[in-house]
Amino acid sequence: MSDQMTVSFPGGRRVTAHYDGFAIATDQGADSGGEGSAPEPYDLFLASIATCAGYYVLRFCSERGLPLDGLRLVQSWQRDERKRLSRIQLVIEVPPSFPEKYRGALVRAADICAVKRTLQDPPEITTETVVRSPTP
Repeated sequence: MSDQMTVSFPGGRRVTAHYDGFAIATDQGADSGGEGSAPEPYDLFLASIATCAGYYVLRFCSERGLPLDGLRLVQSWQRDERKRLSRIQLVIEVPPSFPEKYRGALVRAADICAVKRTLQDPPEITTETVVRSPTP
């Protein structure tokens, strides 16, 4: 797992992150001058929270042989008057047959999510410009 990601600009409002052999494409919606050909970067941010928590729910159930049928995680959010994200809510929906004794543990499993924990104790983010050497 690398500790570096590079970003390219393939045209229009598209921006692609390259990481460990993956290309993570983003685009802006038509209302922002893009084509809507990929999720917007902010959508990926929100998806990273939901999918991270979802992974821990999946792992919890798999380790205990609990069925995943009828199980899903729903993420919703609210914004404040300045349009800033003010609250994110994760709801784990379980079928009636899901054992009661595991419901609280399922929440604790989702709370292990590294993305959520990073937001709770955010890293310092710095930005700078450097002159890149020409490639031969």
